[in-house]
Amino acid sequence: MTRLIAIINQKGGVGKTTMTANLCHALAELGKKVTVIDFDPQGHLAVSFGMISHDLQGIDLVMLKEKPIDDVIINVRENLQLIPAGSKLKDVEQMSNNGTPRGVLLRDGLKGQLADQDFVFIDCPPSSGLLVANALIATHEVLVPMASDFLSLQGLSHLMATVKRFESALKRHYKLSVVISRYISTRRISEQVLNILLSHFPNQVLATVIRETALLAECPSFGQTILEYSPKSRSARDFRNLANDFLEDRVMNNDNK
Repeated sequence: MTRLIAIINQKGGVGKTTMTANLCHALAELGKKVTVIDFDPQGHLAVSFGMISHDLQGIDLVMLKEKPIDDVIINVRENLQLIPAGSKLKDVEQMSNNGTPRGVLLRDGLKGQLADQDFVFIDCPPSSGLLVANALIATHEVLVPMASDFLSLQGLSHLMATVKRFESALKRHYKLSVVISRYISTRRISEQVLNILLSHFPNQVLATVIRETALLAECPSFGQTILEYSPKSRSARDFRNLANDFLEDRVMNNDNK
Protein backbone atom coordinates (compact mmCIF):
# COMPACT_ATOMS: atom_id res chain seq x y z
CA MET A 1 0.00 0.00 0.00
CA THR A 2 1.33 3.43 -0.96
CA ARG A 3 2.23 5.70 1.95
CA LEU A 4 1.52 9.41 1.44
CA ILE A 5 3.62 11.75 3.56
CA ALA A 6 3.37 15.54 3.86
CA ILE A 7 6.71 17.19 4.62
CA ILE A 8 5.79 20.34 6.49
CA ASN A 9 7.35 23.17 8.42
CA GLN A 10 5.67 26.55 8.29
CA LYS A 11 8.98 28.24 9.06
CA GLY A 12 11.42 28.70 6.18
CA GLY A 13 15.14 28.06 6.38
CA VAL A 14 14.96 24.69 8.13
CA GLY A 15 16.45 22.71 5.23
CA LYS A 16 13.10 21.19 4.25
CA THR A 17 13.64 20.92 0.51
CA THR A 18 17.24 19.74 0.93
CA MET A 19 16.00 17.08 3.31
CA THR A 20 13.20 16.05 0.95
CA ALA A 21 15.43 15.63 -2.11
CA ASN A 22 18.12 13.68 -0.31
CA LEU A 23 15.81 11.46 1.76
CA CYS A 24 13.76 10.55 -1.31
CA HIS A 25 16.89 9.71 -3.29
CA ALA A 26 18.26 7.63 -0.40
CA LEU A 27 15.01 5.65 -0.23
CA ALA A 28 15.09 5.13 -4.00
CA GLU A 29 18.69 3.96 -3.72
CA LEU A 30 17.44 1.27 -1.32
CA GLY A 31 15.10 0.02 -4.03
CA LYS A 32 11.91 1.73 -2.89
CA LYS A 33 9.66 3.28 -5.52
CA VAL A 34 9.30 6.93 -4.61
CA THR A 35 7.31 9.81 -6.07
CA VAL A 36 7.89 13.30 -4.72
CA ILE A 37 5.55 16.22 -5.39
CA ASP A 38 7.02 19.71 -5.45
CA PHE A 39 4.16 21.50 -3.71
CA ASP A 40 5.96 24.80 -3.24
CA PRO A 41 5.28 27.39 -5.99
CA GLN A 42 8.96 28.41 -5.83
CA GLY A 43 9.85 25.08 -7.45
CA HIS A 44 13.13 24.60 -5.61
CA LEU A 45 12.76 20.85 -5.34
CA ALA A 46 12.76 20.45 -9.11
CA VAL A 47 15.92 22.55 -9.30
CA SER A 48 17.55 20.27 -6.71
CA PHE A 49 17.10 17.39 -9.15
CA GLY A 50 18.52 19.38 -12.06
CA MET A 51 15.16 20.38 -13.56
CA ILE A 52 15.70 24.08 -14.33
CA SER A 53 13.09 24.68 -17.04
CA HIS A 54 10.57 27.37 -16.11
CA ASP A 55 7.69 25.81 -18.05
CA LEU A 56 7.45 22.42 -16.39
CA GLN A 57 3.90 21.12 -16.22
CA GLY A 58 3.05 19.82 -12.79
CA ILE A 59 0.69 19.16 -9.95
CA ASP A 60 -1.02 22.49 -10.62
CA LEU A 61 -2.60 21.14 -13.81
CA VAL A 62 -3.64 17.91 -12.07
CA MET A 63 -5.42 19.89 -9.34
CA LEU A 64 -7.08 22.12 -11.95
CA LYS A 65 -8.15 18.99 -13.89
CA GLU A 66 -6.30 20.15 -16.98
CA LYS A 67 -3.90 17.16 -17.16
CA PRO A 68 -3.85 13.55 -15.94
CA ILE A 69 -1.13 12.82 -13.45
CA ASP A 70 0.74 10.50 -15.84
CA ASP A 71 1.34 13.47 -18.17
CA VAL A 72 3.30 15.48 -15.61
CA ILE A 73 5.50 12.82 -13.98
CA ILE A 74 9.24 13.06 -14.66
CA ASN A 75 11.64 10.19 -13.96
CA VAL A 76 14.55 11.96 -12.27
CA ARG A 77 16.55 9.03 -10.86
CA GLU A 78 16.23 5.26 -10.78
CA ASN A 79 13.12 4.40 -8.71
CA LEU A 80 12.46 8.13 -8.16
CA GLN A 81 9.96 10.28 -10.01
CA LEU A 82 9.10 13.95 -9.60
CA ILE A 83 5.85 15.81 -10.08
CA PRO A 84 6.87 19.47 -10.46
CA ALA A 85 4.94 22.37 -8.95
CA GLY A 86 3.96 24.04 -12.23
CA SER A 87 3.56 27.74 -12.89
CA LYS A 88 -0.13 27.84 -11.90
CA LEU A 89 0.34 26.38 -8.42
CA LYS A 90 0.62 29.83 -6.88
CA ASP A 91 -2.79 30.67 -8.36
CA VAL A 92 -4.49 27.80 -6.52
CA GLU A 93 -4.29 29.78 -3.26
CA GLN A 94 -6.38 32.56 -4.86
CA MET A 95 -8.94 30.29 -6.52
CA SER A 96 -12.60 31.02 -6.01
CA ASN A 97 -14.74 28.19 -4.77
CA ASN A 98 -16.81 27.48 -7.93
CA GLY A 99 -18.78 24.89 -6.00
CA THR A 100 -15.77 22.62 -5.44
CA PRO A 101 -14.15 22.51 -2.00
CA ARG A 102 -10.68 23.92 -2.61
CA GLY A 103 -9.05 21.86 0.15
CA VAL A 104 -9.61 18.50 -1.57
CA LEU A 105 -8.09 19.29 -4.98
CA LEU A 106 -4.87 17.38 -4.27
CA ARG A 107 -6.66 14.44 -2.64
CA ASP A 108 -8.98 14.13 -5.64
CA GLY A 109 -6.09 14.48 -8.10
CA LEU A 110 -4.18 11.64 -6.41
CA LYS A 111 -7.18 9.34 -5.94
CA GLY A 112 -6.52 5.99 -7.58
CA GLN A 113 -3.10 7.11 -8.81
CA LEU A 114 0.48 6.08 -8.01
CA ALA A 115 -0.64 2.73 -6.59
CA ASP A 116 2.61 1.12 -7.75
CA GLN A 117 4.69 3.46 -5.57
CA ASP A 118 5.95 2.67 -2.07
CA PHE A 119 6.00 6.32 -1.02
CA VAL A 120 4.55 9.61 -2.20
CA PHE A 121 6.13 12.61 -0.50
CA ILE A 122 4.64 16.10 -0.71
CA ASP A 123 7.18 18.91 -0.20
CA CYS A 124 4.99 21.69 1.18
CA PRO A 125 5.59 25.46 1.11
CA PRO A 126 6.60 27.27 4.32
CA SER A 127 3.11 28.56 5.03
CA SER A 128 -0.17 27.52 6.61
CA GLY A 129 -2.41 28.32 3.64
CA LEU A 130 -4.53 26.37 1.20
CA LEU A 131 -1.69 24.26 -0.22
CA VAL A 132 -0.74 22.92 3.21
CA ALA A 133 -4.43 22.25 3.89
CA ASN A 134 -4.58 20.23 0.64
CA ALA A 135 -1.51 18.23 1.69
CA LEU A 136 -2.92 17.44 5.13
CA ILE A 137 -6.28 16.37 3.72
CA ALA A 138 -4.56 14.10 1.17
CA THR A 139 -2.24 12.31 3.61
CA HIS A 140 -2.13 10.41 6.89
CA GLU A 141 1.54 10.99 7.73
CA VAL A 142 3.48 14.15 8.55
CA LEU A 143 7.26 14.51 8.50
CA VAL A 144 8.59 17.67 10.17
CA PRO A 145 12.17 18.83 9.48
CA MET A 146 13.39 20.88 12.44
CA ALA A 147 16.49 23.07 12.43
CA SER A 148 18.20 22.99 15.79
CA ASP A 149 17.73 26.64 16.71
CA PHE A 150 15.43 28.57 19.03
CA LEU A 151 13.28 30.23 16.35
CA SER A 152 12.47 26.87 14.77
CA LEU A 153 11.29 25.66 18.14
CA GLN A 154 9.03 28.70 18.50
CA GLY A 155 7.38 27.99 15.14
CA LEU A 156 6.76 24.36 15.97
CA SER A 157 3.91 25.12 18.37
CA HIS A 158 2.03 26.87 15.56
CA LEU A 159 2.58 23.91 13.26
CA MET A 160 1.37 21.43 15.84
CA ALA A 161 -1.75 23.52 16.44
CA THR A 162 -2.45 23.31 12.70
CA VAL A 163 -1.98 19.53 12.68
CA LYS A 164 -4.23 19.09 15.73
CA ARG A 165 -6.91 21.23 14.09
CA PHE A 166 -6.92 19.00 11.02
CA GLU A 167 -6.92 15.85 13.16
CA SER A 168 -10.02 17.10 14.92
CA ALA A 169 -11.80 18.21 11.73
CA LEU A 170 -10.95 15.09 9.73
CA LYS A 171 -11.33 12.61 12.60
CA ARG A 172 -7.90 11.12 11.91
CA HIS A 173 -4.61 10.72 13.71
CA TYR A 174 -1.46 11.58 11.77
CA LYS A 175 1.64 9.47 12.12
CA LEU A 176 4.12 12.20 13.04
CA SER A 177 7.89 12.01 12.67
CA VAL A 178 10.45 14.74 13.38
CA VAL A 179 13.83 15.02 11.65
CA ILE A 180 16.59 17.16 13.14
CA SER A 181 18.28 19.08 10.32
CA ARG A 182 21.07 21.68 10.18
CA TYR A 183 22.48 20.24 13.41
CA ILE A 184 25.75 21.72 14.70
CA SER A 185 27.13 19.61 17.53
CA THR A 186 29.45 22.37 18.81
CA ARG A 187 26.54 24.72 19.48
CA ARG A 188 24.89 24.42 22.87
CA ILE A 189 21.52 25.50 21.46
CA SER A 190 21.52 22.47 19.13
CA GLU A 191 21.74 20.11 22.09
CA GLN A 192 19.13 22.10 24.01
CA VAL A 193 16.64 22.05 21.15
CA LEU A 194 17.19 18.33 20.67
CA ASN A 195 16.50 17.63 24.33
CA ILE A 196 13.31 19.72 24.24
CA LEU A 197 12.08 17.88 21.17
CA LEU A 198 12.79 14.50 22.75
CA SER A 199 10.76 15.48 25.81
CA HIS A 200 7.80 16.81 23.80
CA PHE A 201 7.85 14.20 21.01
CA PRO A 202 8.87 10.91 22.64
CA ASN A 203 9.41 8.09 20.13
CA GLN A 204 8.77 10.47 17.23
CA VAL A 205 12.24 11.97 16.58
CA LEU A 206 14.04 9.86 13.96
CA ALA A 207 17.35 8.51 15.21
CA THR A 208 19.72 10.23 12.76
CA VAL A 209 20.38 13.97 12.91
CA ILE A 210 21.32 15.72 9.66
CA ARG A 211 24.47 17.67 10.39
CA GLU A 212 25.04 21.08 8.86
CA THR A 213 27.72 21.03 6.16
CA ALA A 214 28.69 23.25 3.25
CA LEU A 215 28.27 20.29 0.89
CA LEU A 216 24.51 20.20 1.44
CA ALA A 217 24.26 23.84 0.44
CA GLU A 218 26.42 23.30 -2.64
CA CYS A 219 24.87 20.25 -4.30
CA PRO A 220 21.53 21.82 -5.46
CA SER A 221 23.45 24.30 -7.62
CA PHE A 222 24.79 21.29 -9.55
CA GLY A 223 21.33 19.69 -9.82
CA GLN A 224 22.53 16.78 -7.70
CA THR A 225 21.67 15.21 -4.39
CA ILE A 226 24.39 14.67 -1.82
CA LEU A 227 24.43 10.97 -2.77
CA GLU A 228 25.74 11.99 -6.19
CA TYR A 229 27.69 15.13 -5.36
CA SER A 230 29.71 13.63 -2.54
CA PRO A 231 28.63 9.99 -2.08
CA LYS A 232 31.23 9.13 0.56
CA SER A 233 30.73 12.25 2.70
CA ARG A 234 29.30 12.20 6.20
CA SER A 235 26.25 14.05 4.84
CA ALA A 236 25.55 11.24 2.39
CA ARG A 237 25.99 8.78 5.25
CA ASP A 238 23.54 10.80 7.37
CA PHE A 239 20.84 10.58 4.70
CA ARG A 240 21.38 6.90 4.06
CA ASN A 241 21.02 6.30 7.80
CA LEU A 242 17.95 8.52 7.91
CA ALA A 243 16.33 6.53 5.10
CA ASN A 244 16.78 3.36 7.13
CA ASP A 245 15.41 5.11 10.22
CA PHE A 246 12.33 6.04 8.24
CA LEU A 247 11.80 2.52 6.92
CA GLU A 248 12.37 0.85 10.28
CA ASP A 249 10.72 3.46 12.54
CA ARG A 250 14.04 3.87 14.29
CA VAL A 251 13.72 6.73 16.77
CA MET A 252 15.94 8.56 19.20
CA ASN A 253 15.58 8.69 22.93
CA ASN A 254 17.71 10.16 25.69
CA ASP A 255 19.61 6.87 26.04
CA ASN A 256 20.72 6.51 22.40
CA LYS A 257 21.22 10.11 21.28
